[in-house]
Amino acid sequence: MRYEDLVFKIPQESPTYREDSAFVIRQITAILDSRRAANDDKIIINTNLRMGLPLENINKIAGPMIEAWAGEVFAGIRDDMSNEYQLINVEAQERLGMADIILQFRKGRSVLTGNVDVKATANDIPNSGKGPNITSFSRIRTAYVKDPDFMFIILSIKHRVYSERNKETGLVDGIMEVVNYNAYDLKFISDADINYNPALGTGQIQIKDIHYVTYQYRTTWEMCQLLDQKYLHSSRRTFDDFYREATKNQWIK
Repeated sequence: MRYEDLVFKIPQESPTYREDSAFVIRQITAILDSRRAANDDKIIINTNLRMGLPLENINKIAGPMIEAWAGEVFAGIRDDMSNEYQLINVEAQERLGMADIILQFRKGRSVLTGNVDVKATANDIPNSGKGPNITSFSRIRTAYVKDPDFMFIILSIKHRVYSERNKETGLVDGIMEVVNYNAYDLKFISDADINYNPALGTGQIQIKDIHYVTYQYRTTWEMCQLLDQKYLHSSRRTFDDFYREATKNQWIK
């Protein structure tokens, strides 16, 4: 048996999916733009240190802090029921969930759901978080079959960390500042920008360089086929491995 012999379940996304994806990304970006305009793009950590922070290691905690900041930004917008971004629901996900935050926006009579994976990288540390793991092969492949309109958004946030002496206490505060951000729909990231890492379970989908991503519009079924080929072309995966996953997750009829 070969890949070409399998009878797959072929997902069919909505005709408006591409514009719906663009709408969600546009709203996410506009919300972050508003925070920067309001100078609410910093996290300040008060310490009892007098000599400064260990900046060479601070990125280890800066990433989770920036991710928490993003969650609070969206939650704060949602609490204003008349907000201009049509954001109606924000749900933080468990640590091992596929996404970090689920955002729901109203668009006309529709409600659009964006599953947002926040990736924070240090602007001043070369190659920091450059090629992050995004999600497991089987989880995202299954999500696209179950819901052809499943929208998985990668929110890349660059930050820089520096020290500043607190004028009142004389101690050193740590400042984590957002310097740039971009949001991408995983389904539209170009073939050349997607890697497959066979480590960990069924393998991880990775972005080759999250700071330089190009778009390549495709259907949900085309995305499933791309994921399959990334998996099958790995030296550590066989067709039998793929067939086992396809049967287990009901990708085939």
